[in-house]
Amino acid sequence: MSETITKQQNELVKIIERYSEKDGVHRTAIPSLFFMRQSNTTRPNHGVYKPSLCMVVQGAKEVWLAQERFKYSPADYLVASVHLPVTAQVTEATPDVPYLGFKLEFTSSQILEVLHDSEHRVHPKVNPKRAMFVSRMESSLLDAVIRLARLLDHPKDIPVLASLFTKEILYRVLQGQNGIILEQIMEGSSTHQIKDVIEQIMNNYDRSFRIEELAEIANMSVSSLHRHFKEVTAMSPLQFQKQLRLQEARRLLLTESADAADVAFRVGYESPSQFSREYSRMFGFPPRQDIKRLRA
Repeated sequence: MSETITKQQNELVKIIERYSEKDGVHRTAIPSLFFMRQSNTTRPNHGVYKPSLCMVVQGAKEVWLAQERFKYSPADYLVASVHLPVTAQVTEATPDVPYLGFKLEFTSSQILEVLHDSEHRVHPKVNPKRAMFVSRMESSLLDAVIRLARLLDHPKDIPVLASLFTKEILYRVLQGQNGIILEQIMEGSSTHQIKDVIEQIMNNYDRSFRIEELAEIANMSVSSLHRHFKEVTAMSPLQFQKQLRLQEARRLLLTESADAADVAFRVGYESPSQFSREYSRMFGFPPRQDIKRLRA
């Protein structure tokens, strides 16, 4: 990394340390901005990434999307352009040099607003690309990120300036080497059509879908839906839904005194035995054993 970027990183480290004294995910006074801190490496954690810009300011992290690994450190940044079920793991962290992370969530309307003011356009016929990418960090992007983070020291400026700095951050990402992936959420593109299907599955993960129903939402043939969905998310619609169901089931088992069979039905499974098999395949242990291990 250049000397300028190193200096910028050091300033961001100090800001994040100031607002995240304990391990965990920390909300900030800027609603879309989160800081993360971990004093040790972690086991793989399953969750859904919202559309967001993620940065490792100290340490290193890996994110798995289906069978694809995205590894990033302070020299990089990661972007998810749609909702994606992932597995994430902090791979470098110690009590003396903890992992520090920065996450800025955004909406498609914010991207479209930047595109509206930009000369860059993506032709709707361009083949969709994976909705997650890692790019090399640039000083101009980091500068905008730091100015956003500095607002936490000046709360009265947040209502006016946070949206402006966020817009600049998104503009810098759009200007980067993988900006075309963000541009592809514009209306009329294949990615935009897939995004509609993702939202339908996200909002109704516990019900069964006919693939023809999803294809109709995307205004695609069944074969085109399968191909484009996998290009964007690295998985089929059924695999996407399955990950959502199993993640929600795990959350319910951890937070409620619920029976595994009852939870299976609540998240959409008709067969508790099938639920147990797929749960074990995803998390490595049967439901009861997994929850006991996590609570311990």
